[in-house]
Amino acid sequence: MPPVNIGKLKIGAGAPLVLIAGPCVIEEAHITLQIARALAALRDALGIGVIFKASFDKANRTSAKGFRGLGPKKGLEILAEVRRTTGLPLLTDIHLPQQARVAAAVVDVLQIPAFLCRQTDLLLAAGNTGKVVNIKKGQFMAPRDMRQAVDKVRATGNDRIMLTERGSTFGYNNLVVDMRSLAIMRALDVPVVFDATHAVQLPGGQGSASGGERQFVPVAAGVDAVFMEVHPCPDKALCDGPNSWPLDQLEALVKTLRALDKLSKKD
Repeated sequence: MPPVNIGKLKIGAGAPLVLIAGPCVIEEAHITLQIARALAALRDALGIGVIFKASFDKANRTSAKGFRGLGPKKGLEILAEVRRTTGLPLLTDIHLPQQARVAAAVVDVLQIPAFLCRQTDLLLAAGNTGKVVNIKKGQFMAPRDMRQAVDKVRATGNDRIMLTERGSTFGYNNLVVDMRSLAIMRALDVPVVFDATHAVQLPGGQGSASGGERQFVPVAAGVDAVFMEVHPCPDKALCDGPNSWPLDQLEALVKTLRALDKLSKKD
């Protein structure tokens, strides 16, 4: 498997575990920068690769009244400030083909949301930017069927692709993670990311919002990167709070995940 490189950061091909972390959605500049600075401090203290993630718009909300974010203009301005302040690489979601180039002017990784992983025009637009494209496996998709999404991006000449496991629909308001999926998707010759926080989400579990069971987050090992939504006060987060990991507990968890990663990749 060839690695995906973002500057000096290497993902896959046996490289050390990378952390992709940040709030679900950009709520406002102050709290976004607070989280980013904490992640940069963790990077420096532990020597771990970190990518900052946050969405400028969350189009897939359970309720029309749910907070979606600040929109592309303000949201991308805040992400640019995160880069200037911390030097962290950036990841954000796109939902429409026309958002690809706008977001690519600011971020390093364009993420395709799980529900949109079959949208050909969106995948092609992301691939054509030349940026890293992280495709989340749909909750309705078999892992081997993600080959088609990978091939769509590769058709643009862009081979900088990652796949993310975030659970599969299992009954009402529930997800389950089949760990075989990680190996199956890695066989597609791309780095594999485990989305630890969305894997414990309970979609629509609170009626007008999704619930979650964050106590089950620390379950991943042997993947190329772990994706986590973190927040200084998850119970007050405007999006995905129930499955977000508390920021002040992140260092201990990352130490555990890194130790497991070293064991799983030991020759």
